[in-house]
Amino acid sequence: MLDEGHEVIVMAPVDEYISYQWKIQGVQHFPIHQLRRDSINPVRDIKLTAELTGLYKKHKPDLIIHYTVKPNIYGGIAARLAGIPSIAVVTGLGYAFIHNGFVKQTTMKLYRFSSRFHRKVVFENQDDKQLFVEERLLNADKGVTVKGCGVDLNYYTPVNNTKLPDTPATFTFIGRLLYDKGIQEFIEAARIVKETNPEMKFWIVGEIDRDNPSAIHEGDLLKWVQDETVEYHGATQDVRSFINQSDCIVLPSYREGMSRVIMEAMAMERPVITTDTAGCREAVQHQYNGLLIPVRDSKALAKAMLQFNALSPDAKKLMGVRGRQRAVEMFDENEVAEVIYVIITESLKEKD
Repeated sequence: MLDEGHEVIVMAPVDEYISYQWKIQGVQHFPIHQLRRDSINPVRDIKLTAELTGLYKKHKPDLIIHYTVKPNIYGGIAARLAGIPSIAVVTGLGYAFIHNGFVKQTTMKLYRFSSRFHRKVVFENQDDKQLFVEERLLNADKGVTVKGCGVDLNYYTPVNNTKLPDTPATFTFIGRLLYDKGIQEFIEAARIVKETNPEMKFWIVGEIDRDNPSAIHEGDLLKWVQDETVEYHGATQDVRSFINQSDCIVLPSYREGMSRVIMEAMAMERPVITTDTAGCREAVQHQYNGLLIPVRDSKALAKAMLQFNALSPDAKKLMGVRGRQRAVEMFDENEVAEVIYVIITESLKEKD
């Protein structure tokens, strides 16, 4: 968009990720003060809608692209109030849809109301789009799918694993430390595997997302580390070294938009064990570039880890090579960006 001379504005809260936005020359940033993703206070949500409406009226963009739940809902309403066309990008259904209850029902009603205001709703997998259509949150003709946000295939490249064939396997969980990511199942599976294979290693890389209601308790993490079930490596801005040192990346998530860490692992020729659920099964083909297991099943995960460990070095290598091939075919970020660019340009041409 910048190369074609268009003006690009980012509206987002000021947080630790703001430095990334400044690296893109020519992109302006305007802060949002009322956006709190952990809040269910209706007064704050009304204030957020009012704040966004004011920003949209002030800057008068030709098109607004919303990301994540609250901007999709309240930003969609604000865009309509400001008389500006918009798109919503559903990067995953998250906590509200994984757990049944008041929050889920309320979120569905709000999505059903606000979706009518968007020209297009973009999903990162087919399952999420299908759910929205089946639950009548969206007319089918408004929904489009892309392959996640894609991955930089030049940044995430295969690196020869210099580990000796008889070296104990290392299974690594990379991601936010949320129960919904299957971190508890990873720990339980590690304990099961260590009963017969105490030499195997289980790593965790990531931080506790304290604003998420599914965040793990710090006491649990401390216990897992103290009893030597896992090695905790903290958070990092560059996961490549951990992927490279791992034999297999494990993500027992309950649901994803399109898992970024899975795409990154595939791009680096690492096999993946993950769950047969939205945002995971589209990336991993069972027994081809990894293994699929049922959701919330630590015993099945332990069995899959042992199954993977029993493979020959050549079979493990082949799984990784196949993963890279799938990443090149499906998840090249340049191709994903091209698809989104087309959606943007077509939306600009549409009439309300």
